[in-house]
Amino acid sequence: MNAYESLTEEACKDGIDILERNFNSQRIHGLYCDGTVAVNKSIPTTAKTCVLAEELGHYHTTVGDITDMSDPKNRKQERQARLWGYNKLIGLTGIVNAYKRGCQDIHEMAEFLDVTEEYLKEAIDCYRDKYGVCTTIDNYTVFFIPHLAVMEKV
Repeated sequence: MNAYESLTEEACKDGIDILERNFNSQRIHGLYCDGTVAVNKSIPTTAKTCVLAEELGHYHTTVGDITDMSDPKNRKQERQARLWGYNKLIGLTGIVNAYKRGCQDIHEMAEFLDVTEEYLKEAIDCYRDKYGVCTTIDNYTVFFIPHLAVMEKV
């Protein structure tokens, strides 16, 4: 089962309906409203996975209508939904697992994690903003500055 199918199954268990449809605008990749997620049918499956994770993040973290991005409260909720998706698909554990698997660059990590390279880069940027130079998980230190690196504590 790929990541998209796994997320879809999990959403179904939570009572969330997932619809794939073509949108009139190619700029729209996904929408969430009242227990239903719509994902753009015409994008590749890996991109659908990333979109679905963020839209499920809205289900889990968002309250009310946040379509007005000029409101700082709405931007904060948007960021929380994205962070939820990043943690669901990647997380610090995923970065460590990619390191343990021998992934050497962003392309290999994204492929291992079943996400797009763009999504992975955005997640790393978000983690850098959240954790700063580095953070520790289990027996590993994940560095974000000057670049992504993982070091195992001996």
